[in-house]
Order: sequence, then C-alpha cells, then structure tokens
Amino acid sequence: MEIRPALAPTAFVEGAVSDYVRLMKPRVMSLVVFTGFVGLALAPGHLHPVLAVVAILCIAVGAGASGAINMWYDRDIDAVMARTKDRPIPAGRMAPGEALGFGVVLAVGSVAVMGLAVNWVAAALLALTIAFYVFVYTMWLKRRTPQNIVIGGAAGAFPPMVGWAAVSGDITLASVALFAIIFMWTPPHFWALALYRSGDYARAGVPMMPVVAGARETKKQMIVYAVLMLPVTLAPYFLGVAGLAYAVAAAALGAVFVLAAILVWFDKTDRSAKRMFGYSILYLFLLFALLLVDRAAGLAA
Repeated sequence: MEIRPALAPTAFVEGAVSDYVRLMKPRVMSLVVFTGFVGLALAPGHLHPVLAVVAILCIAVGAGASGAINMWYDRDIDAVMARTKDRPIPAGRMAPGEALGFGVVLAVGSVAVMGLAVNWVAAALLALTIAFYVFVYTMWLKRRTPQNIVIGGAAGAFPPMVGWAAVSGDITLASVALFAIIFMWTPPHFWALALYRSGDYARAGVPMMPVVAGARETKKQMIVYAVLMLPVTLAPYFLGVAGLAYAVAAAALGAVFVLAAILVWFDKTDRSAKRMFGYSILYLFLLFALLLVDRAAGLAA
C-alpha cells in the first residue's frame, strides 16, 4: 500500500548547507565513492590524476543526486519512520520542490561532466546508476515487493563499474565481478537493519522482508546470501585482478560474515542483527580496501 498524503502546511525556510548535505546521504555516499575509487584504481590503463579526481567527484555527486531525489519522493514515509523523520523535508526545514530541483541539477551535472571530461561509457553507467536508484528502486520496487533490496540493490553496486569504465572506457568481466560482490552483499546488509527496524517499515507500509515474510524467513535468506557471497568475493582472484593474499583474507572475512548471519538466526533479540549490520559495513570496506592494498603491493613488487 502506497502512502502519499499531502504534508501538513509548514513554514519552510531556505535549507541550510547542512540540510543540503543531509539530502545527499553522506554516509551512504562515502561507501559508494570508496568502491568507485577502487574500481578506478584496479582498472587497466591510465587516467590523468586530475581526470581521476573529476571522475570520483562525479560519482559522489551522482550518488548525492540519487539520495536527494529519493528523499523528495519518500518524504511521506520518512515522516512516519523514527529513523528518518528528522530528515530535512519531513522535519519542515526544506520544501520538497527545493530538494527535487537540487537532486535533478546534481544528476544532470554529474553525468554531463563525466561524459565531457572523462568518457561517455562511464557517463552512461553513472546515468544508469542514478536512474536505477530513482525509478527502479525508489519509485517502483520499494513500496511494492519484499524483493526491493534484492533487485534495487544493483544501484549501489554500479559505482566500481563506473570507476573502472572511467579509466578503461569499457565494461569487463572483472568490473562485473566487483558489481556482483556489492549486489550479493546488499540484501543481508539491509535485512539486518530491517530486522530491528521492522516496526518502522510496517508503519510506513514498506514491504521489507521481515514485515512481509517474518523474521525467521529473513534470517534464513541472510544465511543463504552470506554463503553464496563467499565464492563471489573470490572472483577477483580467479580473474587475475587480485592475488592470493586477497583471496585468503576475503575467505576469512566471509567466514565471519556467515557466522554473523548464523548468530542472527539463533538470537531472539535484536542484538545480533545490530552487530551484523555494523559488521557488514566494515566487511565491504575491508574487502575493497584489500583489493587496493593487493594492487599497490603488486605494483610495488
């Protein structure tokens, strides 16, 4: 069921700088930018340092655009969720149209600059990333199916491909492997959050897995994805993008990820789900940091 009532009249004031920053979801953006940077660093070829900085900025701005448009569209459900009710629009600090205009300008600008300064393959992938997050995830899937995160999570998996294409100008199996790691990581990461925020999602009418299928089924799916993710994280090694040190470390981190999911299964409280959510962020960061370290070590050898 879709919730879209008109918001109560509010004396909107011009948004402060901090609110524009919040619109861009900086915590989400930081991980997106980092994975995009890793894709750029791993790609074969050379990109002038100035253009590399431009490419990373475009990825960051594109991610911020997606966040701003998402907040504009979800302003009604954000207003009833404890986790999101203090966002700029539901809190009455910014008019919806102001947020939408900001997001659209950022989206168009980031894609145009990426295309003109770097290359149009990277620009097309960036445009696809923004469009997928806004139209496929936010507007189509999020309020209609518990598979919203499974399918919609692809939006967050594109940045390494964008970074890779910025250097190489193409899409390769290795860049798709980086995409696949984040794609497989996204469902258990968000389901861990949804387990201890299920009341919020239920009030907002968002059909997250714990709300629709229950906690037990969600926990089972988290274990399945954690196990399936193990071989996916080893793909960079088998494709020659990373070395043995990365493979060993990735396997160890993945084993801990599986263990965390198993602990969630046996825990009748929210403690293990909260711990897994926190670890999942660290896990993805460490995986991509290991890829960087492995590449740096290989270049230095």
